[in-house]
Amino acid sequence: MKKNILFILPVVIMALGLVSCSNDEIKSESVISVDNYIPNEFDLWLEENYRNPYNIDFKYRYEEIESDLNYYTVPATYEASVKMAHLVKYLCVETYNEVAGIEFTRSQFPKMFFLIGEWEYRNNGSYILGTAEGGRKILLSGLTYLNPILAGEKESGDFAFEFGNDVAENLNHYYIKTIHHEFTHILNQTKDYPTAFRQVTPSSYVSDSQFSEPYLSAYLKRGFISAYAQTNTAEDFAEMVSVYVTHSPEWWEAQMKAAEAKWEEDADQTQTGRVLIEQKLDITRDYMHTVWNIDLDELRDCILRRQLDITSGKIDLTDLTLSSKKASN
Repeated sequence: MKKNILFILPVVIMALGLVSCSNDEIKSESVISVDNYIPNEFDLWLEENYRNPYNIDFKYRYEEIESDLNYYTVPATYEASVKMAHLVKYLCVETYNEVAGIEFTRSQFPKMFFLIGEWEYRNNGSYILGTAEGGRKILLSGLTYLNPILAGEKESGDFAFEFGNDVAENLNHYYIKTIHHEFTHILNQTKDYPTAFRQVTPSSYVSDSQFSEPYLSAYLKRGFISAYAQTNTAEDFAEMVSVYVTHSPEWWEAQMKAAEAKWEEDADQTQTGRVLIEQKLDITRDYMHTVWNIDLDELRDCILRRQLDITSGKIDLTDLTLSSKKASN
């Protein structure tokens, strides 16, 4: 089964002491899947908001069979799982409803999310934020850090967040961009992206060296929107979509200005990084519009508007009220 992986820079691994428990009434503790459990209010909310409208199974109870046994993994907490379910629904699922229509979301969005508490740490010091498997499942890791990020903390234990206490950037970097990245892989597995994209920087991909110098600091000049995009063409394409739609036009233009130079170490690079990235963006825009009828700029506007709703506190990420109860109030 094909698995697409998104991982990022080396970090210092914090020591965790998590207590596993199958009783969901202890909301702050991790949740292990057990047979014949009695559905709680979160299960009923997931039924109404994921399973019934989209046939999506949102798995927050830890199941060994769904985890990757090549890594040490831990369960996600109940509290963080509730908040992540709201974030995925509001910033991902419903954005595609708004831009492409609910039938697109029903037919194309992955049918399973599986949450775990820690990131999957690789032996080279990097760690995996998420994976997409076979067009049906997205793994979201690092739920342990969601509450500190939402609280605007700069670090959790020994783990310092990439963007300090910037809630929006950290949410994007560790979770939301990951979902849009992995969903792009799923769309590409259904209908491949154009060959023309592969030809923009055909000999510039560096595989597992993307986080080593000189590539780590030169990716914009080399024609890539992120260091990870230098891995291969599939990751490059997914990064083009996910980075573009989760950042403001002002942020994007700042990156383009930083890319207004050639990478001097490559004598064969005849264009500036900006020209190369904008060529890729044009191809990406055309693919999303002609194949999926999605306007990337409209999708970006939708995500940024909804992101502001989250960071301003407009959306209650803990509300598990069912629509039947809301209607009766």
